[in-house]
Amino acid sequence: MKNKYGIDIWGDDNFFIEDGVVKVDYSCSPSLISIVKDIRKQGFKGPLLLRFPHITKKQIKTLFNAFNASMKEYDYKGKFNAVFPLKVNQLPNFIHPLVSAGKKYGYGLEAGSKAELIIAMTYNNLGSPITVNGFKDKEMIHLCFIAKSMGHDITVIIEGLNELEMIVEVLKETNMEAPNVGLRVRLHSGGSGVWAKSGGIDSKFGLTSTEILEAFELMQDNNLEDLLTMIHFHIGSAMNTIKPLKKALRESGHIYAELKNLGAKKLSSINIGGGLSVEYSAYEQSRFYSLNEFASDVVFTLKEIARQKGVEEPNIFTESGRFISAASTVLIAPVLELFSAEYELSHLKLKGVNPPLIQELHDLFRDMTKKKAYEFMHDSIDHLESLLTLFDLGYIDLQDRSNAEILTHQIIKKAISLLQVDDYEELRKFDKNIQEKYLLNFSLFQSLPDYWGINQEFPIMPITHLDKKPTRSASLWDITCDSDGEIPFDMQKPLYLHDVNLNKEDYFLGFFNVGAYQDTLGMKHNLFSHPTEVNVVFKDDEVILEKLLESQKVIDILDDIDYDTEEIQSILSKRLPLETYEILKKYLNDNSYLKTIWSYYDDE
Repeated sequence: MKNKYGIDIWGDDNFFIEDGVVKVDYSCSPSLISIVKDIRKQGFKGPLLLRFPHITKKQIKTLFNAFNASMKEYDYKGKFNAVFPLKVNQLPNFIHPLVSAGKKYGYGLEAGSKAELIIAMTYNNLGSPITVNGFKDKEMIHLCFIAKSMGHDITVIIEGLNELEMIVEVLKETNMEAPNVGLRVRLHSGGSGVWAKSGGIDSKFGLTSTEILEAFELMQDNNLEDLLTMIHFHIGSAMNTIKPLKKALRESGHIYAELKNLGAKKLSSINIGGGLSVEYSAYEQSRFYSLNEFASDVVFTLKEIARQKGVEEPNIFTESGRFISAASTVLIAPVLELFSAEYELSHLKLKGVNPPLIQELHDLFRDMTKKKAYEFMHDSIDHLESLLTLFDLGYIDLQDRSNAEILTHQIIKKAISLLQVDDYEELRKFDKNIQEKYLLNFSLFQSLPDYWGINQEFPIMPITHLDKKPTRSASLWDITCDSDGEIPFDMQKPLYLHDVNLNKEDYFLGFFNVGAYQDTLGMKHNLFSHPTEVNVVFKDDEVILEKLLESQKVIDILDDIDYDTEEIQSILSKRLPLETYEILKKYLNDNSYLKTIWSYYDDE
């Protein structure tokens, strides 16, 4: 049986399987392994981050098309706008293509810190919106004024009354033109899914209804009510159902209408924040709505409220960063070692006279047939348990124990091969006995921090061997010196991989949908830096590798954490012979990931 690893659930037609390999569903449809080989030929042997700007472009287009189609269907008078929240992925290899792809749609940026605001001020297309969220000080408010003076369409989302007071102060002190103002509403409505706590009445951000009224009075007192252009709310990232959104839309829609009727003449937009989910599961659907349903519900609900309240239909803003960015990046990690390698027959060293149970295991292995495979597999597991007990009691020696483990392992492998089990439920009966540990050349803490931190699921699959049946229930180990650097086998969501001989062939795993949050949340645990990354673009049906950014050098990592690297090199150079130090310098100027000596694919 071939395993598609749920690509029909999470793949969204970005990737497909053909001829046993994963291919990119775009242009000339290159295989991921061909891209990996091209990069490795340039000397980059560690983990890789493959970025696909065409997927980002596709997501932007899909988002705008869905909302514009719904607005046309319902004859909606407002306009659709969207911004990308920089907190989701601030890295230039992602942001530059995004800004370029978003220009024709007026797709903007959202900033939540001073550094992010500088990125937005520098690279956002003039005319495309900028929204500024999060807590702010007077300096950040001043930066927003400066952005306005540059010609940016910028809206400052107020999280507290003190921020509004700072706008008044900066306006008086600088006499600059003020940016637009939005009020973030703390709704009673909560979201759904892992990040539901980011919305609702107990959420970290937003103004209560009393504070909203106070804010509007403060603006009126300072003749600034015409700055108020937006109502903003957020009920949680990655909503798995749409029902909470409908409730939040009704609540925010009524607040919008009430403020309009109180005299907020320039109020024209509702920003629904993020929340548009991405399918991360490889086993079953976890998002229970489509993008078209999402857009339709937003447009219809706000149109109805505007009609009921007798106000103009608001422009609609979204900040759905995960939807735009997640699918665009794939992490490729080489498998360095299978920890069952010591159980190969070449390690078997039978004695002239063996304990009876060892001899029986040998006979089981030799005499196994398809008809007897299940029976012999059960017998071998029972025999191994008995032999381990005998070892603990001192009745057999270490060589006997080694022989018992090798023979049992080989019997299970032979049984699975003979049975050609199509039903993975049958394999699960033996998972504890046939589990394989795959050592991967990557850091889970650096490249998949959300797995370590919140147990976020990511689609995982080999990028080759997909015309062969995977039979090993897999636990994945990273190369950090930390026992948490593991993705253990999960009986509820089992990952099966192939039984490969790494002395004869390479084996790579792909981790998909890693483009949201993972890059900048990743930590330098054990001082592993980001993997080597590259943008994969297509020109005239050819694959072009652009903006290749190598994983950080060891010496640069030490500099990042504030070591005096000149001092380090000076001390080492004085304590080592010149010839040895020259070798050490090469290591200092290489990255921390492990190197493989030989590669099947590199020699093809």
